[in-house]
Amino acid sequence: MSDDSYQIGEGPATRVSLSLPEGTADAIRKQVGKREFSAFVAAALERELHGQILDEYLADYERRHGQVSEQEQARARQVFDEAFAEEGQWPAAS
Repeated sequence: MSDDSYQIGEGPATRVSLSLPEGTADAIRKQVGKREFSAFVAAALERELHGQILDEYLADYERRHGQVSEQEQARARQVFDEAFAEEGQWPAAS
């Protein structure tokens, strides 16, 4: 593994081997075409990683402070939307 540290979605492309059910691979090819297959899979994996980061943060917060109210959730969405629109980047997974 390289000493370089990259955030999700950053760094040079690297080849990996990926096994998918044929039906899933066919559906991706039909959706985006053969040439955009890797970009589609990368974007999907980045979304999944971002979701896991948020899930981890929320679970930790709720363990420490109790359940988040609907009003707090709305405010958090606003803060995240503003922060990520400015930064253009997500935090790294812990």
